[in-house]
Order: sequence, then C-alpha cells, then structure tokens
Amino acid sequence: QVKHATNQIVMNCADIDIITASYAPEGDEEVHATGFNYQNEDEKVTLSFPSTLQKGTGTLKIDFVGELNDKMKGFYRSKYTTPTGDTRYAAVTQFEATDARRAFPCWDEPAIKATFDISLVVPKDRVALSNMNVIDRKPYPDDENLVEVKFARTPIMSTYLVAFVVGEYDFVEARSLDGVLVRVYTPVGKAEQGKFALEVAAKTLPFYKDYFNVPYPLPKIDLIAIADFAAGAMENWGLVTYRETALLIDPKNSCSSSRQWVALVVGHELAHQWFGNLVTMEWWTHLWLNEGFASWIEYLCVDHCFPEYDIWTQFVSADYTRAQELDALDNSHPIEVSVGHPSEVDEIFDAISYSKGASVIRMLHDYIGDEDFRKGMNLYLTKFQQKNAATEDLWESLEKASGKPIAAVMNTWTKQMGFPLIYVEAEQQEDDKVLKLVQKKFCASGPYTGEDFPMWMVPISICTSDDPTCAKMQILMDKPELTLVLKDIKPDQWVKLNLGTVGFYRTQYSPDMLESLIPAIKDLSLPPVDRLGLQNDLFSLARAGIISTVEVLKVMEAFVNEPNYTVWSDLSCNLGILSTLLSHTDFYEEIQVFVKDVFSPIGERLGWDPKPGEGHLDALLRGLVLGKLGKAGHKATLEEARRRFKDHVEGKHILSADLRSPVYVTILKHGDSTTLDTMLKLHKQADMQEEKNRIERVLGAISQPELIQKVLTFALSEEVRPQDTVSVIGGVAGGSKQGRKAAWKFVRDNWEELYNRYQGGFLISRLIKLTVDGFANDKMAAEVKAFFESHPAPSAERTVQQCCENILLNAAWLKRDAENIHQYFLQRKAPPAMV
Repeated sequence: QVKHATNQIVMNCADIDIITASYAPEGDEEVHATGFNYQNEDEKVTLSFPSTLQKGTGTLKIDFVGELNDKMKGFYRSKYTTPTGDTRYAAVTQFEATDARRAFPCWDEPAIKATFDISLVVPKDRVALSNMNVIDRKPYPDDENLVEVKFARTPIMSTYLVAFVVGEYDFVEARSLDGVLVRVYTPVGKAEQGKFALEVAAKTLPFYKDYFNVPYPLPKIDLIAIADFAAGAMENWGLVTYRETALLIDPKNSCSSSRQWVALVVGHELAHQWFGNLVTMEWWTHLWLNEGFASWIEYLCVDHCFPEYDIWTQFVSADYTRAQELDALDNSHPIEVSVGHPSEVDEIFDAISYSKGASVIRMLHDYIGDEDFRKGMNLYLTKFQQKNAATEDLWESLEKASGKPIAAVMNTWTKQMGFPLIYVEAEQQEDDKVLKLVQKKFCASGPYTGEDFPMWMVPISICTSDDPTCAKMQILMDKPELTLVLKDIKPDQWVKLNLGTVGFYRTQYSPDMLESLIPAIKDLSLPPVDRLGLQNDLFSLARAGIISTVEVLKVMEAFVNEPNYTVWSDLSCNLGILSTLLSHTDFYEEIQVFVKDVFSPIGERLGWDPKPGEGHLDALLRGLVLGKLGKAGHKATLEEARRRFKDHVEGKHILSADLRSPVYVTILKHGDSTTLDTMLKLHKQADMQEEKNRIERVLGAISQPELIQKVLTFALSEEVRPQDTVSVIGGVAGGSKQGRKAAWKFVRDNWEELYNRYQGGFLISRLIKLTVDGFANDKMAAEVKAFFESHPAPSAERTVQQCCENILLNAAWLKRDAENIHQYFLQRKAPPAMV
C-alpha cells in the first residue's frame, strides 16, 4: 500500500543482493526500480524509482539472492549425519527477533502483520514444511529432480513467526481431541523418539483451548527437531522448531530430567501459539509479555499433564530464585525495556524477561484468582486476535475481569527494576501478635542506601503454625511501613510471610521470629516450597552481607530430614555457589566435608537403585545427591561409581539414564587421562544428542591442567555441535579453580572465532556469564571489563556489566565472611569440650 506518493520504498534486508525490483500499481504498467541503496548498519535497503509511485495498492516484485548461512539465524544450513554416516545439510529458519530480513526483503517488525503465501522448490526426496498445510505439489518444469511445494495462505501474522524447513525427517502423528493434526518430525530412523512429545502436544492443545476459551486457529501443528539450533526452541506458528534435546525422548536412554524439560518446552512453545502468535506484542519492549507469560503457563500445562512432577515447587528454584538473583544487581533492568537497534533486542532475552516475567505473572494470577484471570485472558485474546498489544492492554483486560487495580500494582513490578526486601518483627500483645513490616529495595551489595525510595505494591500473605498451608491474612502493602494485628495467636506459634513463596520479594525476620521457624523446617510442618523460600532468602541475605553466612550454614544443617527433591536442589545450588567462592581460599577441603555431612544421610536413605513405588522426583533426587557426594569425594560413593562405570563401559551392566550424569561427573572429578579418553570414546559412540550433551556438560570436572586444555580444544572441534560448545567451556569454568582460569584464557585466545560463530546472539552472553561469574577478586573484574572494552560484544554488554558486578560482590563476600566460615567449619569438627 502506497499511503503517500513517493519515489522510494524502504524495507528491511540483510545479507541479500537484490537483482531487480519493480512496482506495479493495480491495473497499471509496472515501474522498474533504478537504484538499490543498502544501509547495512540498519539492515535496510532503499529502492529508488524513476517516477513517483502514486497513492494506492500495487504489487512489489523483487528478484534477489541470499545466502544459506552458518549463523543459526535467518535462513541457514544445519549439518546432520545420516544413519549410514554421511554428512548432509538441512535448510531451516530462525527469524526471531530480527532475521526474517536475511531470508527475504520485508517489513520485519512485529506490528507490521501480513498473510504469507509460501512456495518452496526442493529436491523431490526431501521433506518441505512451512507454517501451513501443503495444498499443491507438482514437478518443477526446469529440473526433474525438483518439486514445487505450495502451502496454504497463513493467517495475518508477524514476520518473525514465518518458517520453512527442507531436509530428511521421519514423523509420528496424532489428532488432538479438538481435531488438530499434530506431527512430531525426528531425524530419520528415530520416529519412536517423537512419541513422548507427541503425547504432551496432543494433551496440551485442548488444555490451552479450554483455558483461554479460544480454539487453536490453524489446521495443523508440526514440532520438528533441528540438529544445529541456537535457542531451546522457537514457536513459529504451526511449525515449531526445537533442539533435538528439547524434543526427542528415548524410553531406554533418556533421563527423568530430560522428559521434564521436553514437557516444559513443548508446553511453552504451544502457549505461544495463542499468546504471541495470535496476539503479538506491539514492539520488543513488550517481549516480556510473550516470554514471561509462556514461561509461567508452561508449568500450569505440565502440572495438568504430569501432576506427579510437583512442578510448581520446581518453578521456585528454576525461575523465581534465578530472577531474584539477577534482579538484585545494580546492573539489572526493568521488565519493560525500551529497545531500538536489533542488537538491543537480543540483549533482553534474559532471566528478567523470562523468569521475573513468569514470577510476577504467577503472583498476579494468585492475587486475581484463577477464574477472573482466565476471564481476563479470554477478553484480551479475543479483543486483540491477529493484532498487536502492549502490556497496558493486558492489565486493562485483567482489571475489567477482576475489578482490582491491576495496572497500578503491576507497574511497580514491570516499570522499575528490582524488588523489595520486607523486614518483619512481631510483638506479642496478650492473645494477639502485632507485626511491623518495612519494605526497602533489596540489593545484592547490602542494605539499600539510595537517595530515592522505590516502592512496590506487594500482595502479602501470612500464615501461622495453626495451618501452614492457608493464609490467615492477605493484604496489599502499598506503603513503606505497615503494622498488622493477627488475632488469637499464642506466644509459641510461629508466623511466616509469603505463603507458597508466591510474592516476588525477600523476607528478613527478626531473630526470634526466625528462631521459631527453624523447628518447622526440621519437622517438615512447613510446606516444601516455604522451606525452600526461607533457606533461599537467608542465603541471599548472607550473600549481601545483611546476615552472617555462618547463620545460614546452621540453618542448612536443619535440613537433615528433608525428603523433597526441589528443596535439596536449591540447597545444593547455594552450596555450589559457596563452594565456588571458597575455592579461592586454602580451606576449600573443609566445605567439601560440610557437603558430605549434609548430603550423606539422604544419600544412605536413597541408595543407588530405585525402589518399588518410587517416581519421577525420587529419580531426580537420587541423581542430585549421588552427584553431589561423588564430586565432594565421598569415599563409598566414589568407589561404587567407579565399579558401575567399569561395568557400563564393558557392557556388563548399562547404567540407567538417571545415574549417568552423577557417575560420569564423579569418575571424571577423580579421574586421569584414561578416564577422559574413555569418556570421549563414549561421546563419539553415542547415538543420541542427549547422551552427547550429558557427557559434554561434565567433561570440565577433570582437574589436571593438560587434560583441561584437551577438553577446551575438544569444545571447538567438529565433534561438538556449535550451540553446545558453550556448555563444554562453561563446564570447565565451573569445574575447578584451574578450570576457571583456563576457560577464561581460552575464551580470550579464541574470541574472534567464538564471536563470529554466535554473531551476537544470546549464546555469546551465556558463554561470558558461565566463564567469568565465579571469579572473586577486584583485579579480575578490571581484567574482564578491559577485555570487553577492547573486544566489544554489543548484545552482551549488560551481561558483562552484571558479571563484573558479581565478581566484585564475590570479592567483598570473601573478605567479609571467609574467616568466620573457616572458624565454623573447624569448631564443627572439634571434639566437644569435657565438662
């Protein structure tokens, strides 16, 4: 549509050469463009015409040549190996955020929606797929080996969701209850491995249709596994692409955590078919709406399909605490970020958009209640379908449905960065408890001392030992301080804030309130998600220097009866952080002893082999605990791991998938060059990408300097898929103190190659974070900063700032608490004094 008379057309275009272009006004002669002016920096091209194009509609024709690149973005080639061992290439797409312009010239912005008629000319023995169903397939006149495949017209949609794939695939298919044809495409010969994802998808589509009360709008949906793939998956409308490890499950060789991961990713991408694809964000500033929402509802969907996963407790340790860790930094950012250049778009695909986004939506859902929330979602999706919307539009729909001040509350969570720390103290007055609450911004560097006083509207829930699972009081805290009276509470009853760890804040209790909560951890009367939240809050308060780390270590010892996987997983994470910190001291061995003491009782209870009646979570817990004990050098665990590994390698007794990671990491951590060679051989023989990844992630546990170098060299070799190099290098950095130094040096020495390989996508940010986050002295922070000043990575700029901030925080923590921690470890071992 020419809206104003002009002699130029400006559109997005990158790495494309235009040969000819012409414009034909409706019912008139076509005019040929006489000039193509490329603005490479802005990824645009200007087509100039010899005469003025008048107002009205017409057809723009462009003949162009593009490149099937190796950058894992745009229209790119993906390398795979056939069952007979030949190397071949598939042609696939990844357009989000700004790479449709690498496949064809277009107006590549989410709010400029159109319908797409796609035809692909492909070798006749290849599978060709796009967003819609095939409507015609005919021989290509110029070459008998080619066919032309024509797809149905798409609904009105954004460019970043267009997709096409050409390659060799097998598939399994099913119809969902609401009649949608679902297919899962797998590498040739692996159709079986698509069955689990197919079941999840076929159950999920009707669940969402019912939840939103809006049907899935396309006739089919394909889920396809792509060999070389940068992200986890991409929600292209009707043709969702995945890493192999996010889609394929082999009943015999896949571990429980892989199943869970596949279920979550399938749930996430299918949610986008409504939230993102049917209704799209106005501009990338509102990306969080897409991602935060899908990252929340994927859990709702998995909870529906697999109630035995206890997935909402896992949400707290996977998303909520991760977001709080990042959001406590001075270099965090608000959920809503203004975005200009394409490189700034890449930067916001981070834990704030996804995990904080999901956490505040979970808090909002809890505050509104499920019924009104669904009503509001339906209003929103119906009003904006096939259009674009901004954050305010969602608030308006939810406000209408619930009658609550949604926008006022939520603006405090999305428009300013950070979150509050709520300090609470209690005073007994006869049969009542009077609580005093104070909110201040929580900072990773300690008490907030800023000039301004950021304020949040915080939905507060309070429970007591009377009924730990039910809120005795719920209130919206909309001022800096609040005094509340809880009626009929005996002096010996404890009081806890943030029931279910739903509110996005941390709590600091007065010493006596905290004291009264410790027994409730030991006797498990506090629910798992609250035990987890309490421990995590304390750990972060210690990290920020608000309380002493020794206090937290004492609380950690109260978890000896803990049965819950997720609680252990979070505890284990925090001990890992502390362990990394103390690797910079000369008493690193002492924390290994502490880890062994904390984990050996549960290790003995679980043993090595599954018991009858155990489920998903027992398998996850066993793997976690054995891996933790093995790495720490627990003698019996190490011996058993070596014995089982030997049987596994000799083919006497294959390790169950759930035991592989813990065994591999244990034998490598305490292994030599023979161990490493054996692991590399297993890697070469592995048929499943999941097994290759499993090995790649643990190779960094090896501790001899020359073997560490060997692993780093391996990371960049042909044996490792480009998107997986990052986890090998990250594993080395996280494996040991020597590994950390070596990995950082390796990244600097190979920077050109690594940077070119990931071209500023989010993998470069992940690489930087994994490599340098564990350092703990001011000199290193300066070195990291200086390196990236002379080797700029625009899309990772914020990550670099966050890493430098983390290194300085680690250094301060070490200075502040190392000696106390050391003393605590020593007196734990001292024999009790004789009286």
